[in-house]
Amino acid sequence: MTEILMPKATAVWLVDNTSLTFEQIADFCGLHPLEVRGIADGDVARDIRGVDPITGGQLSREELDKAQDNADYRMKAIVSRHAELLKSNKPAPKYTPVSRRQDRPDAIMWFVKNHPEVTDAQIAKLLGTTKSTIESVRNRTHWNSPNIKAVDPVTLGLVGQLVLDEIIAKAAEKKNRDDLKKGGGTLQPIDETPAEPEFVPEERERRTAEPTAESVFGSNND
Repeated sequence: MTEILMPKATAVWLVDNTSLTFEQIADFCGLHPLEVRGIADGDVARDIRGVDPITGGQLSREELDKAQDNADYRMKAIVSRHAELLKSNKPAPKYTPVSRRQDRPDAIMWFVKNHPEVTDAQIAKLLGTTKSTIESVRNRTHWNSPNIKAVDPVTLGLVGQLVLDEIIAKAAEKKNRDDLKKGGGTLQPIDETPAEPEFVPEERERRTAEPTAESVFGSNND
């Protein structure tokens, strides 16, 4: 079954204008057969105006004819470009199990103490919390402040080590870039290690003359 636009309005039109069974209409519109029966009896969707799925580009005439000729046939909807555009690309909010929610303030405190370069927005997204909660932990105005202690979120099982490392690395890189723009950057160019001078053995000092016995032991006249 493919999701269609205005399923109840489409069901109203199919009930009024076709010989389809309640099960066929329910399957195509994503409704319960009893709900379709309620539409036919006037108990459901009485104020809803029917919408033709054929002119709306959600159903072909061939599909409708096949279904009307065979009660066991289930119609296949045409994927609507409008329906695709209406789909949200925004990811679902991060869900944290209830058993883990009490650990989030500890993880927030860990970020506040150990990695102030990580922004509140990054922390909120990573831990599935809010900026106001982060601020209350930082300012110690959180209702449970006396019991909050800094604990690594990986230890708490709130995030994986690789994800945490990536967030911290990105935050540190951004902070360094911002500091450099302000003229107070911490990044220092790596000094090149001076090359050691090539070892050249010193030339032995050459004596001007070979030593003689007289020069060593002295003469007999002394």
